[in-house]
This record gives sequence, structure tokens and C-alpha cells, in this order.
Amino acid sequence: MHNNYYFLRALSISIGHAIDGMELTACFSQNKNELILGFTSENHTFHIKAHLQSDFCCLTFPDDFHRSRRNSVDLFKSLIHKKVLNTYQYENERCFSILFEDDLSLLFKMHGNRSNVLLFHHNTLVERFNHQLKNDVNIVLSELDRVIERSESTLNALNGDYRPLYPTFDKNIHQYLEAKQYDKLATDQQWKLLQSLENELLNKQYYLIEKDHRLIFSLLPIGQVIENHSDPIIAINAFFNRHIKESSVLKEKREIISIIENKVNRTRSYLKKAKSKHELLTKNSNYSQWADIIMANLHQIPAHVNQVVLEDFYNQSNPISIKLKPTLSPQKNAEIYYRKSKNQQIEINKLQEAIDAKAQQLAILEAHHQTISAIEDLKTLRNYLKDHNLTKAKQEANDVPKPYLPYEKDGFDIWIGKNAKNNDTLTQKLSYKEDLWLHAKDVSGSHVLIKHKSGHPFPKTVIEYAAQLAAYYSKRKTDTLCPVIYTPKKFVRKLKGAPAGAVMVDKEQVLMVVPSKG
Repeated sequence: MHNNYYFLRALSISIGHAIDGMELTACFSQNKNELILGFTSENHTFHIKAHLQSDFCCLTFPDDFHRSRRNSVDLFKSLIHKKVLNTYQYENERCFSILFEDDLSLLFKMHGNRSNVLLFHHNTLVERFNHQLKNDVNIVLSELDRVIERSESTLNALNGDYRPLYPTFDKNIHQYLEAKQYDKLATDQQWKLLQSLENELLNKQYYLIEKDHRLIFSLLPIGQVIENHSDPIIAINAFFNRHIKESSVLKEKREIISIIENKVNRTRSYLKKAKSKHELLTKNSNYSQWADIIMANLHQIPAHVNQVVLEDFYNQSNPISIKLKPTLSPQKNAEIYYRKSKNQQIEINKLQEAIDAKAQQLAILEAHHQTISAIEDLKTLRNYLKDHNLTKAKQEANDVPKPYLPYEKDGFDIWIGKNAKNNDTLTQKLSYKEDLWLHAKDVSGSHVLIKHKSGHPFPKTVIEYAAQLAAYYSKRKTDTLCPVIYTPKKFVRKLKGAPAGAVMVDKEQVLMVVPSKG
């Protein structure tokens, strides 16, 4: 609302009083959407800084400025050392000009995201600050004044529609009138309300208010008043300083909250999958029961059969079909099921530990999110981030992209190198000798690791799946069949001086697979 016509009218008068008779001695830009002007006299200086971002437009008046040695561009050079004669506010228009000698005018067009500063000589456009606003070339200074006849009869002729009479009212004023139930009033009452409102807008009282958790510059005491001033220059400087501080807080909060939300989403996704897997394993934990049934019926099981139907005394003696290895005795088959049951229970326990740890991590992340969202000042925010090791640098360090693509099959982690350099990192630094290493035979491609799990041999289904991935992430991805070598990582070594990704394999097996991404 600091671009409100009534505020600009008071502000332009104050600027005129401050720079009357002074010379413009500096005019430059050192940021894309920022213009700085410096005025001097024998014993006085005055500075105007125009912030003309598309999402934030504001004039401020710093006591001093420090021009950088780099990335600084002089602008409006024909104005340098020209004396200021006056300022001029255009009637019913959010524009004012600083008038210089030699018929030069510097127009400040304060139109929100279309704001600009333009130099005119007489009525001719000489230079624009923002060249992207192409329609500004059509501005004619002599046509900017808009004389509007305001009267109760005119309002009545418009059926109470005040907008043509007050085209510079912004949304906050419209909301103010709506709150006063303007549309429900009779025309004479509407006119009285508009006159009272205009008198208040001309009252030279400027408020910094909080409305909907946002800082707003207002000419009306609506919302929670934080500060109020009668000098327009002091008021707008106070608003800008508060805005910058709050913007800094919001920017840092958005960055860290975004990081936390990403972690929360990943943790929730992990928990969803892990809980589903835990539930599936728990429901299908029948290995020990099958072993018990086999051991209870050893004398009834024929030799060399691959399946047997027995009474399930765990389920009301209903018949149950149990698969067997025909080359092993019933007792050995029972031992296998007992071992599978033990390994499965270990996996269930480890999965539960991981779920508990992730759930605790999720609770901590959600607590951080809630606390950070409520912090309102920069010092408190930074202290909190430091105290809880949540600084941006540490977060970025923790979130360094991994050098591999992660896959999973039947509880086994499968890692695939992203490029030649990452292949070296994966094979030389992130692998153990017990891991299974795979690579498409005789062509360039990704190194693939199946991570070893203690007490768990690599299942054939997992090896085949990883081999399909190795084939897919290679030059043979379009072949019908692809040979893939696999071997324990301990048989893979890097020769000194070899290029990135190149290794020597001392012992290998070959598997023919169809390339597939899974």
C-alpha cells in the first residue's frame, strides 16, 4: 500500500522539500531491479533507492550508500550535475516526477509489478530503467494528470460505484469499504463514507500493521498496528527495514523447512514400505510350523518327493501341502525350514528396529518443522538451527547426492553406479569383499553391487534381477539377450593408472539375461 496515490502525494512533497535546489551527483544500478540516486548541496546529501522487483516495489531513503566497484552501471547520465527545481505529483495517478533544469523530468511510475523510472526531455521519452516494460514507450507526460469530478450526484449517476471516481484505491481500501458494508448504504451515506475515508487518507498518518501474518504499509489503522508515523520518509524507511528482516527470516525458514519436508516425505515413504513388508513377513512366518509338522510325521513322508500333504495341527488338523527338496531327507528338509524361520525372525527383528528408529526420526523432524514454523526473528531461527545441527551447510552436506541408484529385491539392496567416476566410488569405496559385483560383459556400463547380508546367501532370483539391471544400464540395453558377469567383489581390482570405471576381474561367472529396468 506504499504505492497508494495518497501516500505518494505526501511523499513526493517531502522529497521535493528535501532536494530542492540540490544537484544529482550519482545515478547508478548495481542490482538488476534497483536504482540509486544521490543528491548533494554544499552541506547536505540525500539518497533515493528505488526497489523495483516484480514482487516488491518500494522507495527508500538511506542516509548513505556504498557503491560497489564491480557490477555497477551509471544510468541517466544526462541528469548528472543537473539542479532540482521541484517535484510534481500527477493528479489521480500513482506517478510523480522530479523536475530538473533544462526541462528534464525523471518520472517515478509506481505501478506495483509494472513500476519503472523514466527520463523525459520536455514531453519526449529519453531513457527507461526497465526496458522489459515495452508499453512505457507510449507514456505521455502531459496526459498523466486525470481530472475527476467527484460529487454526490456523480456517485448517484454511477449507482454508488465509487471505482471510476477513485481509480487509485487499492485492494486494502476496497476491503475496508466492504467491511463498512458500503454496498448496503444509501447513496448519501455512501458519499459521506467516501469523504470521511478520503480525509483519513490525507491525514498524513502512516501505519505498519500485521494482517494475515503479513507486514503491510497502510494509511488506515486496520489490523494490528505495530508502528505509526506522520513523516512519510521515516514511515517508508521503517517499513522497508522491517520488511527486509522479515523477508530474511522467511527465506531461511523456507529453505530449511523445504529440506525438513523432503526428509519427512522420504521417511514416511520408507515407513509405509517397511511396515507393509513387516506385516507380510509376520503373516507368512510359517517356516517353523512346517518344520514341526514334518518332524512330527517323519515316518509318514516317502523318500524323494518334492511335496507332501500332512495334517496341520496348528490349524485344526486341516490338510497342508509342504514343499520338499527330493534329494534331502525329511529331517534335513525340516532343518532347512527351521533355519529359514530363524533367519526370517532375524529379518523381522531388524526391520522392526529400523521402523522404530525411522519413527523416532520422523517425530524429531515433525517437531523441528513445528518449532521452526513458529519462529519469527532471524536471531532465534539461526540459534535454533545451530543448536540442533540444522544449519544449511550441514543439511547440504547431509544431502549430497549418492553416487548410485538404489534398487531392492527380496530384502537385498542393489546399487547401480551412475557414471564412470561413480562406478569407481561404488566399487572401490562403498563395497565390501562379500558383496556380489555384476557388469555387462565386454561393453561399457554401470557397476552393480548386491549388498551382502550376513547369514543370507544371494538368491538366484536376486542375482538374475541385478543382472537384468546391469544389462539395462549398459551399451547392450537394446539387445535381446545380454551376457552379464558376476563375482564376489573380492575378485575385482583396480589397476594403477586405469581410466575411471575400468577394473580387472580375476574370477567370474556369466549369466544370460534380458535387459530390464525392473
